[in-house]
Amino acid sequence: MKNIRLPGIDTAIKYLRPNAKWDLSNRTFTRYEDPDYDETPEWSEIENQVQKDVETYNYYLYARNREADYGDWKDQLNLLYDDIKSGNLGNGKWVQMVEAVKEKHPKPEGQPPQ
Repeated sequence: MKNIRLPGIDTAIKYLRPNAKWDLSNRTFTRYEDPDYDETPEWSEIENQVQKDVETYNYYLYARNREADYGDWKDQLNLLYDDIKSGNLGNGKWVQMVEAVKEKHPKPEGQPPQ
């Protein structure tokens, strides 16, 4: 699964200004150091980035839910082993488990947010 940033102000600032060091108090930068930018990011820029991060985080909820429901990979390997031994790779226990999880947590239609 794609590594998704947890939405938040700190995360947005770190994305917008990767090398910056800062302290905030009530939406005011009390300290800001950045070797790449002289100016702090505007609040509208930060809020826009937070919104993008929220949209991306929400889009990939299905993947986080699937990951939780797939269970331990060792258990999945055992299911695959059983299916291989029984010659039932097309519709064995593992395939049925994966299909049930994908049906329970469908992938959203359309492209993920950019």
